[in-house]
Amino acid sequence: MTEPEQPTPSPGPSGSADLSGEIRQIASGYAFPGPALELGALLDGGRCLPGVPVRIPLGMLNRHGLVAGATGTGKTKTLQLLAEQLSSNGVPVFLADMKGDLSGIAAPGRGGEKVEERAAQVGQDWHAGGFPAEFYALGGIGRGIPVRATVTDFGPVLLSKVLQLNRTQEQSLALIFHYADAKGLELVDLKDLRAVVAFLVSAPGKPELKGIGGLSTATAGVILRAITLFEQQGASDFFGEPEFDTGELLRTAPDGRGVVSVLELPGVQDRPQLFSTFLMWLLADLYADLPEVGDLGRPKLVFFFDEAHLLFSGASRAFLEAVTRTVRLIRSKGVGVFFVTQTPSDVPGDVLGQLGNRVQHALRAFTPDDAKALKATVRTFPDSAYDLEEVLTSLGTGEAVVTVLNESGAPTPVAVTRLRAPQSLMGPLGDTGLDAATRSSVLYPRYAQAVDRESAYEKLTAEQQAAEESALRAAREADAAREAEAAREGEEAARRAEPAPRRARRTGSPAGQGMGSGLFTSLARSVGTQLGREISRSLFGTARRRRR
Repeated sequence: MTEPEQPTPSPGPSGSADLSGEIRQIASGYAFPGPALELGALLDGGRCLPGVPVRIPLGMLNRHGLVAGATGTGKTKTLQLLAEQLSSNGVPVFLADMKGDLSGIAAPGRGGEKVEERAAQVGQDWHAGGFPAEFYALGGIGRGIPVRATVTDFGPVLLSKVLQLNRTQEQSLALIFHYADAKGLELVDLKDLRAVVAFLVSAPGKPELKGIGGLSTATAGVILRAITLFEQQGASDFFGEPEFDTGELLRTAPDGRGVVSVLELPGVQDRPQLFSTFLMWLLADLYADLPEVGDLGRPKLVFFFDEAHLLFSGASRAFLEAVTRTVRLIRSKGVGVFFVTQTPSDVPGDVLGQLGNRVQHALRAFTPDDAKALKATVRTFPDSAYDLEEVLTSLGTGEAVVTVLNESGAPTPVAVTRLRAPQSLMGPLGDTGLDAATRSSVLYPRYAQAVDRESAYEKLTAEQQAAEESALRAAREADAAREAEAAREGEEAARRAEPAPRRARRTGSPAGQGMGSGLFTSLARSVGTQLGREISRSLFGTARRRRR
């Protein structure tokens, strides 16, 4: 790269330091010989220096980063700018689109006076262009290909986060997952998990509950209520099959450009805990599936994690440990992660320490808390000649303080930068365009229709029905046995109630037995007739003598 022509010295951005002596150092710090993303041009005393470009080495994008700034300072356009250049370099990108503004990346942008002015200031050869994009929607709520996860794959730690369980309840939920796995009860959707917990707190399931160990009936009941409430809030749509294969995020277009995967979130803005945790599931699933590759010349994927403060708000220690571990280790699998939020203080220190690339837009200092956050942000930057407290509160829209890692992994000088203009449409694609893009995707037939196969709910329901039928048969058999026994006891009681002589005649001798017979009874009825008397006498051996 040719050395830029040095401008006339002028006051620095703080108004207190002459940065002209720093310009050469800054220019040298961003003059990378390899491929790089062009962020913009250096600002010096309010003047833009197109001969001093500010860049990020492509090979350092897997060292993670942070895009921060107050609302309305241009963070979304920065994401769009980075995504476009990554795609052009053959790197797939994942973006979370909170307001629908990023969907325009699939369509060419519109030129105009402001765009032309910005391009001229930063030395950008601007031309309109769209980029290959896929649009997704959590659970099919909104426009996009449905993204679902099974409860088992989501796991107890992430699920505890969205259910807002405490540490003890989180550990208990992990035991429930372990029990379901050991018993072959697949947890595909929320009704499967609810069925397992309901079984464990039922009378037939309490022995199983005791066998798990460390799980009380009261805690299981709290978890069951949390799941039921979660379902009532409409969360059932997000869990189920077909489960989204996160490998789809690694695709490239036929022309070699990386596919930009845009998760449309306007339809679930009122469920921040859910969508932020779902983003973490996508990242964790990628980590679990991808092989170790070390440092690559270009990343396999760059993942932009928008509204990052929602992810960490109210998070348990186990959750934070899992996030930190994933961010630290996924770098070696070729994935870069950029957290997008308002201030660096929104991100825990252990995670922030993993973020080597920084694009900090303007901050506000209207309240004491704002002033405190501003001072904390300044302390996270390398030493420089800038008065960063003043700079960060005076930046305009589309301007940022930048420091990245050079190709050796060392931080570059702090550079106040005017950013380039995106080439794609800076606004929503529109409902018609989104619907057309979604339905024309090769992925749509694969994920559009939800599938409800046999899993824990169906198995436990079948077992319960079988148990009920077995109990009903047993009850009927018991009733029949009792009726038979009652009949026998009735007959016995009737026999005991007979007069003793009659009972003796009927049961004590052959003659008595004969008298009790049906034949004797029939004959005895005719005793009043002559023929009857003769027959009777004959039977008793007292036949009438014959007269001579």
